[in-house]
Amino acid sequence: MIKKVLVSIVLIFSLVSCGVLKKSPSTYRKSASPKALRVVHHAKGFIGTRYKYGGTTKRGMDCSGLVYTSFAKENIVLPRTSAAMSTKGRPVKKQQIKKGDLIFFKTGKSFKKINHVGVVSKVSGGTIFFIHSSSSKGVIESSLNSKYWAKSFRYAKRILPL
Repeated sequence: MIKKVLVSIVLIFSLVSCGVLKKSPSTYRKSASPKALRVVHHAKGFIGTRYKYGGTTKRGMDCSGLVYTSFAKENIVLPRTSAAMSTKGRPVKKQQIKKGDLIFFKTGKSFKKINHVGVVSKVSGGTIFFIHSSSSKGVIESSLNSKYWAKSFRYAKRILPL
């Protein structure tokens, strides 16, 4: 009797554990590459830096300067403006955005061209966080769920390999 119970428990455990280990392709998310982690870490080092048009240092930073500098630290040369950066990389669907991806925005009254960029710092529970340099607050981390950024968001691009 005890032998049958033990065999049943082992069998049930085996079946359950096999099912738990399997993940459907749609729910599998590969973690960020080491380069992506370093790019994000470098960008986070500028949090609190004031906004300065054309800036690329701790004395002042604009949005594309932040991205340009963070990627340059990993020997990845990007164009200097957000509009030019938006022509590089591979398009990424919103549901597939990962840490280190670039997200592009059209902000302001005209919404005619890409004029803002950020680097994704975290994806958690369906919320995308990104680091960028805001003209009013300097380098900060924001959520794509905020009304302003959700409305201004246009697309994401992946520069770094997985």
